[in-house]
Amino acid sequence: MKLLTAEEGKLAVNLARESIETYLKESKVIKKRLEGVFKEKRGVFTTLTKRGMLRGCIGFPYPIKRLDDAIVDSAISAATQDPRFPPVELKEMDEIIVEVTVLTQPEKIVVKNRRDLPKHIEIGRHGLIIKRGAFSGLLLPQVAVEHGFDEEEFLVQTCFKAGLPPDAWLIDDTEVYRFEGQIFKEKTPRGEIIEIDTRSCDL
Repeated sequence: MKLLTAEEGKLAVNLARESIETYLKESKVIKKRLEGVFKEKRGVFTTLTKRGMLRGCIGFPYPIKRLDDAIVDSAISAATQDPRFPPVELKEMDEIIVEVTVLTQPEKIVVKNRRDLPKHIEIGRHGLIIKRGAFSGLLLPQVAVEHGFDEEEFLVQTCFKAGLPPDAWLIDDTEVYRFEGQIFKEKTPRGEIIEIDTRSCDL
């Protein structure tokens, strides 16, 4: 799957910010068509942080929408629909850093011995999705780096995110998927946009 260029990453983050600010000002969802990779269906998450603390994070794990549409929808949802936080107010956007993570197609990890699952996960490279029955949880690659998780703890925390017991990943009918994410983030609110390599950077 083709990676975004630095310029495309800047367009992605700028689109996310513009989407949020337009919605908060005018209650309007912008319709903006971008070319190239933005015409492809991609999974994407928008993450908002304020003074170093999470302020919202919502997205699409699977490539069900054009990337530009998915960025607009995930950005507005991260600002207004994350059930963990009250909706973002427009004045907060002067303090909020916008981050966009473009995902690869999730890949199911198949092993004969469930205890081998950690061997198929690379911290900083892979994000995880865990599913069992009606329960599902996702953690982005940067989460493991931010919190210092090793591979097994990353599995445990993704189980918690799914509302499952911490050892659910060891049960045969629990599905574990890995994916990769290309991360672009403002260094400061409305500031320079950089690509984050979670394998070599301390977030």
